[in-house]
Amino acid sequence: MITRREYLKLSLAAGTALAVSPRLLMAADDAPMSLITRAIPGTTEQLPVVGLGSSATFSRVAGSADVDALREVLKALHDKGGHVFDTAPSYGASEKVAAELARELGITESIFWATKLNVAPRGGGKADEAAARAQVQTSFEHIGKRPVDLIQVHNMGDPDTQLGILKENKAAGRVRYIGITTTFAPQYEHLQQVMREQPLDFIGVEYAIDNRTMEETIFPLAQEKGIGVLVYAPFGRTRLWQAVRGKTLPEWASEFDASSWGQFFLKFVVSNPAVTVATPATSKARHMIDNMGAAMGRLPDKAMRKRMIAHVESL
Repeated sequence: MITRREYLKLSLAAGTALAVSPRLLMAADDAPMSLITRAIPGTTEQLPVVGLGSSATFSRVAGSADVDALREVLKALHDKGGHVFDTAPSYGASEKVAAELARELGITESIFWATKLNVAPRGGGKADEAAARAQVQTSFEHIGKRPVDLIQVHNMGDPDTQLGILKENKAAGRVRYIGITTTFAPQYEHLQQVMREQPLDFIGVEYAIDNRTMEETIFPLAQEKGIGVLVYAPFGRTRLWQAVRGKTLPEWASEFDASSWGQFFLKFVVSNPAVTVATPATSKARHMIDNMGAAMGRLPDKAMRKRMIAHVESL
């Protein structure tokens, strides 16, 4: 299995991902390319369609003694106009380290902080309420922004208890938005139930060009209910990098201003109107810069999306 890092070393076509391409700055007609944003449903608040996640490599580096690379990643996110940073207490030291680095950089208030809540269940599958409240408080202390922008119940962890705690915090003005996440297919039916029954602002789910299950019922339901969508694993974890190993980016990708495979995959994801923000994780500033290129210029239309799917399926 090939990772993005390995792909960038192996593929000549990925050379564009190692530096800021001029295509990130200028459109085909030489006009400046604008940052693509999308409104949080039910509000006028706009978010750039690409953000930063903190699982995977980000989490591994956060747990090391040398976090300088993560400082550069957060700086790149901010400098390129990104706002959304997705984290979780279960991502090792990611939440704490990122918050410390953001304070050093002076960008705490400009970040849209999205963290999560999930404590180990007690008997009967119920979460320990006291532990859940303590976890929320720890996140407040780590992040240092009041109110915190978004907290979601992680992987459907006892929504009755934990979503109830988040609703209390939202009512008290300590959290602006609340939601729930899952990256496990067996939980999708339960997710839909919660989306129908609870006042959610966001959901967080997996979605990629080779993983389009969300299009069947969950995305339409999110649009119906006015729920924002954070997308995780838009590169199919490492599947898509394996698929394009040694493959040249098709020339027609320029028709939607994609100059790297990473932008190709991200532009497919964020061109779905149900998606609010995609949050790929990375520990490399050059990857963050390249990812933000997907939030600029044109997006593929419906016909182009079909062409993109067919191309990936043919590899």
